[in-house]
Amino acid sequence: MSRGPADVHAPAALQVLITGGSGFIGRHVVALLKAAGHHVRVADLDGFPDKSVDSVTGDLCDRHVREDAVTSDIDAVVHLAAATSVLGSIERPTHVHRTNVEMTAGLLELAREHDVSAFALASTNAVVGDIGQRTITEDLPLAPLTPYGGTKAAAEMLLYGYAGAFGLRTPVVRLTNVYGPGMAHKDSFVPRLMRAAACGGGVQIYGDGEQRRDLVHVGDAARAMVLAVLSWPTGPVIIGGSRSYTVNEIAQVARDTTGRAIAAERVAPKPGEMPAVVVDIARARSRGFQPSVSLVDGMRSAWADFAPSPDGHGSVDARD
Repeated sequence: MSRGPADVHAPAALQVLITGGSGFIGRHVVALLKAAGHHVRVADLDGFPDKSVDSVTGDLCDRHVREDAVTSDIDAVVHLAAATSVLGSIERPTHVHRTNVEMTAGLLELAREHDVSAFALASTNAVVGDIGQRTITEDLPLAPLTPYGGTKAAAEMLLYGYAGAFGLRTPVVRLTNVYGPGMAHKDSFVPRLMRAAACGGGVQIYGDGEQRRDLVHVGDAARAMVLAVLSWPTGPVIIGGSRSYTVNEIAQVARDTTGRAIAAERVAPKPGEMPAVVVDIARARSRGFQPSVSLVDGMRSAWADFAPSPDGHGSVDARD
């Protein structure tokens, strides 16, 4: 049975900082925490749309912005702010290191100084690299293949170091491909499919399209982040959907959901492209997480942001 906002209450209301809280996953985390009775502060490059939410706007790579965000009243941190493009990390590795490693180190140090009790990191299964068709578990060694995966692995190690030395509780949530409403500006595969459906275009599919991917709905991903920061112990937990799909299957679900013929152009795989992402979420299930949104329902929720309105114009155009 799926768990909803009522299951993520803590014994007392907490003051939680959400870095990247104005973004795709962050807005959902904010909504869940507020619904559960907690107080939130958002720190992001962009302002939060609800002006009643306590916000710090600026680049968290800047020490002064971090100091405005992490103050003595903060009980816990959900760290979502990151550079997330695999290809971008190959093109600009020093930028990704600064954002994903140096920023995280600075936030952790402030958390230590202010006696923050928990620091939950949004991470990725890219930290384990290419394991072929095998199932990804939390017990695999870290072996990233790109600067993006490397910086996320480094951030995880920083969290574990602060847990060991200072007693900070540092759960790490390794998310698969997150999709759903609010991703109109993102450039991952699902929004590409949605944009193609909306404009009558097509998408590129790397290789034969039989590589497998795990998709998790943004509502489920946000719920996992909330459960993690409120109660999960230090260490990694993989969060994914109920099963993996081939890229070809995902494209067909998009066609069925939107009712549009989405053309597919086959192109050569990109550097860092994983042949398969098949994950085991048994640890997450043992800690109260259960994926609750099917791929069909999730794709419908994503399509609502892109579907043309009756006047022929696009629908909601949310930022990533």
